[in-house]
Amino acid sequence: MRTGKAYSFQMVVLGAGLIVLALLFLSPFYFVFANSVKSIEDIQLHTASLPTKLEWVNYGRAWDVLHFSRALSNSFLITVLSVTSMVILSSMAAYRLVRRPTRGNKFIFLLFVTAMIIPFQTLMIPLVKVGRWAGLLNHLLGIVVLYSGLGVSLCIFLYHGFIKSIPQGIEEAAAVDGCNPYSLFWRIVFPLLKPMTVTIIVLQCLWIWNDFLLPMLVLQKPDLQTIQLAINSLFGQYVKQWDLALPALVITIIPSMALFLALQKHVIDGVAAGAVKG
Repeated sequence: MRTGKAYSFQMVVLGAGLIVLALLFLSPFYFVFANSVKSIEDIQLHTASLPTKLEWVNYGRAWDVLHFSRALSNSFLITVLSVTSMVILSSMAAYRLVRRPTRGNKFIFLLFVTAMIIPFQTLMIPLVKVGRWAGLLNHLLGIVVLYSGLGVSLCIFLYHGFIKSIPQGIEEAAAVDGCNPYSLFWRIVFPLLKPMTVTIIVLQCLWIWNDFLLPMLVLQKPDLQTIQLAINSLFGQYVKQWDLALPALVITIIPSMALFLALQKHVIDGVAAGAVKG
C-alpha cells in the first residue's frame, strides 16, 4: 500500500514538473503572440499582461513597412533551392561513400565529419573573401551555393549512417534486372531514404529560414533581404519598433512551426533509424 502511494506521489510530482517545464517552454511564444497585437505603449508598460485592445493593424503595417512579401519570397526561394541541392548532392555522395568503402572514400567522409565541428564564425572572413572572388555576393543563387556547401557535411553524415541499413541484395537484384547505376539509385535506393530525407529537409529548412548571420554578410542589397534582415532593420541605436517586429516574428514563425508539426513523426523516425542502424 505504501509502495502504491509513493508511486502515485512520484507521478504527481513528475506531472507537475512536466507542466512547469511546458509553461517555461511556451512562455516566449506567449510574449511574442500577446505583444504582437498591442500598441507600442502597452508593449513597453504592460509586457506580461494580456492585451486590453487587439491591434490587428500591426500586422498590416509590418507587412507594408518591411515589404514582407518580397522578403518572404527571397527566404522561401533560398530555402527551397538550398535544401533541394543539399538533398540531391549529399544523398548521392553518401551512397557512393558507403558502397565504395575505399581508403580514399573513407578519408573524404572523415573530412566531411571534421568539417561539422568547425564553428561558422571562424569561416566568416575567408568565406566572404572567396564569395567576392567567385561573384557569389549579392546574388540569391550565390547564397544558395554557400548554404549548400556549409550544410552538405551534416547531410552526408546522416545519410551515411542510414544507407548502411539498406540491404545490398535489393540493389543487386535491380542490377540483375538491368538497372543502370543512376536508375538503381533514384528508383530503388532514394525512395528508401525517405525518413532521413524528411529529417534533413526539416532540420535544414529551420536552419536556413531562421538564419541571420550569413544573409547579413552576403546580401547587402535591400531588394535581396530575407525576413531576418527585414526584421533587423526595425532595430536601430535609438529606435526599436517592437509593434512592427513582433507581428513580423509571428508571420515568420508560422511556416516553420507548421513544417515541423506536419513532419515531426518522420523526423523522429529518421533520427532514430540513423542513430541505431549502421
